[in-house]
Amino acid sequence: MKAFSVLIASLLFLAGNIASAQDYKADSKNTVIDWTGKKISGKHYGKITLKEGSFSISDNRISSGKFIIDMNSITCEDLTGGTAQKLVGHLKSDDFFSTGKYGVSTLEITSGEPFKNNEAVVTGKLTIKDITHPVTFTVKRTGTTYTSTVTVDRTLYNIRYGSGKFFQNLGDNMIDDNFTLDVRIQAIQ
Repeated sequence: MKAFSVLIASLLFLAGNIASAQDYKADSKNTVIDWTGKKISGKHYGKITLKEGSFSISDNRISSGKFIIDMNSITCEDLTGGTAQKLVGHLKSDDFFSTGKYGVSTLEITSGEPFKNNEAVVTGKLTIKDITHPVTFTVKRTGTTYTSTVTVDRTLYNIRYGSGKFFQNLGDNMIDDNFTLDVRIQAIQ
């Protein structure tokens, strides 16, 4: 009888933990990804579209998730007309993201710390140009909106154009190896 009681208590505990997991989808129409790249003489910025994404929260932590980014959607917002088109074309070229061959990038969340004051550190794997590296970033939660800034070392993904690590005497043409993605995800159940 005691073993039966322990079994029932264990099943209720497991059922409670399973019920506490919440699955969310990213509302891609209301999710924003802003990119910023810096160089010696200034910076450029624009947007990239989230194709689709989902994540799970259990025990007050983001436990898993996957986000697919449409690299062909990249825009430039600090330039206009032909100058903006030229920069976007260059970003899509093999010097940068090779979007003809690698049309999407992915972020897979592998673990997360518990939210404290609606902030949590999340760890995942970022894949760009079929090259995967770990990333860690802080997520802020406001209701069903999740925001984060992810800093990416582009050279880890074989994006070396204008990098001082690989080329000398670049002068004003040197481009910062890191770029940032400011992400605002609107979550729906």
